Amino acid sequence: MYSAAPAAALEPVSLQLRWMHQFQFAGYYAALHQGYYREAGLDVTLKEGHPGVDPVADVLAGKSDFGVGVSSLVIDYLKGKPVLMLGPVLQHSPNILLVQGRDKSPGDLAGAGAGAGGAGKIALMAGDQDIELKAMFLNEGIALDKLRIVADERHLDDFIDLRVEALNAYVSNEPYRLNQLGIAYTILKPQTYGMDFYGDVLFTRRALTAQRPAVVAAFRAATMRGWQYALDHPHEIIDLILERYNSQKKTREHLTYEARALHRLVNPEIIEIGHNNPGRWQHIASTYQRFGIVDANKPLDGFFYQQEHKVDLTRFYWAFALAMVVILLAAGVAFVIHRINRRLALALGEISLSEERHRVIFQASASAGIVWRDGFIVTDWNRQAEAVFGWKREEVLGRPFIEFLLPASEQQRLTPELSRMIQDNVLPHSINNNLTRDGRTITCEWFNAWLPERPGEPLEIVSLAIDITERRRLEEQIRQLAFFDPLTRLPNRRLLQDRLGCALAAARRDGHYSALMFLDLDNFKPLNDTHGHEVGDLLLIEVAQRLKACMRDTDTVARFGGDEFVVLLGDLDADETLARDQAAGVANKILGCLAEPYWLTCKGGALAFEHRCSASIGVALFNDTTDEEALFRRADNAMYRAKQSGRNGVVFDPAEACYSVTAGALPRVSTRSEVTAGSGSA
Repeated sequence: MYSAAPAAALEPVSLQLRWMHQFQFAGYYAALHQGYYREAGLDVTLKEGHPGVDPVADVLAGKSDFGVGVSSLVIDYLKGKPVLMLGPVLQHSPNILLVQGRDKSPGDLAGAGAGAGGAGKIALMAGDQDIELKAMFLNEGIALDKLRIVADERHLDDFIDLRVEALNAYVSNEPYRLNQLGIAYTILKPQTYGMDFYGDVLFTRRALTAQRPAVVAAFRAATMRGWQYALDHPHEIIDLILERYNSQKKTREHLTYEARALHRLVNPEIIEIGHNNPGRWQHIASTYQRFGIVDANKPLDGFFYQQEHKVDLTRFYWAFALAMVVILLAAGVAFVIHRINRRLALALGEISLSEERHRVIFQASASAGIVWRDGFIVTDWNRQAEAVFGWKREEVLGRPFIEFLLPASEQQRLTPELSRMIQDNVLPHSINNNLTRDGRTITCEWFNAWLPERPGEPLEIVSLAIDITERRRLEEQIRQLAFFDPLTRLPNRRLLQDRLGCALAAARRDGHYSALMFLDLDNFKPLNDTHGHEVGDLLLIEVAQRLKACMRDTDTVARFGGDEFVVLLGDLDADETLARDQAAGVANKILGCLAEPYWLTCKGGALAFEHRCSASIGVALFNDTTDEEALFRRADNAMYRAKQSGRNGVVFDPAEACYSVTAGALPRVSTRSEVTAGSGSA
């Protein structure tokens, strides 16, 4: 409970809040600490709410002078209770129902019975404070006796601990904490079911207006003034809450989230704070009547506050005389003002129509659309963004998108890049990975543009995204088919020729030698004939893996066809003799690696058998040639001379050197089951 410091001649009054201290009551804190109540001659005490408090009952019992209620206040009036509505602070109700899990509907809570634990339990506030949530079920044809409604006791803790399945909440408050905890939930909003009611209605009892009308008028005026200040200075009020009113131990980020959400519900730029529409109240009453909650035939005239004014004739006469002078002076410019206003109205109408058109286009776009401002704060989120990324609009508004939409690696790369884009006023299109609510990583192509600048408001950016995950997968698949061997996953002839062209250019430019090696497996055909092509394919795959393990990342190993492979070595020494020694060292390393035993499994899952393999390698050095075909022929001819020289060896072209391994290094084929197989290498 908080109050201003006592002062002489101040009228003591109290206000019963409907919930615990938070930004929801920022206007009252501002009016108190900015001295607006004191200026109005009031010593105001703010009484903190809790789950069991009923502000209407508290005010009518005389325990408090004023209260913060909801649209159900009209029900109390129609039932004969002497309540007087002073004005709604929120033009749209923040009241929602949180339900455990994703994509839930009111029907999922019907007929749950007395299940175990919190199954089917719907925790609501006392009295008729959550009547609009009940009306939401009635609107869907669900009788209230089909619901398991319980008293709200430990509020959000009961929801987190699964003691209740559904909970009354404010869209500006509880979703933030659930998002922080990563708890899955669904928001059911009465507006979705045709009930757009007022929220946080300031009220008093009729007797107080009759007894102390000046107090009521002063309290209302100071309160609305406080709300205007709070909405204009949210960070200052957040500091005040953290210092004086933070009974819920909220973080600054939580209060900032709440402030943004409530600002949208008050809508002070368009509608005067505290304004109420009698026709809208009549519609609210009719809605309750339609569900059999109350009889709405009673006129609502006595429900609305009307400030009484005493007539001061002296001032009237002076005002009348002054008005006549003003009228005479204004007559000359009235026509000009009329024309200006007419043009302004037409211009504003065109702007409003244009904004509405763009809003419809944004929401109906086939691209996922995000509007954001400095700090990466999301200010809008269209339906396709909900479909692509999984988060609902109300879950992301006011949050930095980099915290939930970008993987950690992309955050490190894109955060400085996006900041630089904003600073340099450059918004190119980009492709990057994004996260979805269910934990998937998808690839999106983004197109960005500045939105038209609004005076006094921060610049905003609209980003449209297309999910290209499947397209990228197909492109990679096509690339694999075009440039890689499907069996061994090694580069094929086409990619080899491309890399050879690069190696030729580098050799001519740098003067260093490179080497092209042709490699053919010795006696591969007997293995195929004896055990089948499946076993032969297994050998080719293993050979490919061993060859890659022998090479540097800058070298290329390709499958040329059948049992032929090609190795391209770049950046050898500029001296031909040293370059030949380097190439010979790699070739002999390959021979040794391929000579290690292989364990192959026959078709049908038979026992694995040991197989040994050798290879014949032909090498062609180059540093200044431009004839790729001639280079291939040189390496190919050298490889055939290696075979003619007894296999399992290396031959250079021209044949200045021959390196070979004795055939005795290759024993006969044997199996793990000690059964002799009829294939192998000589």
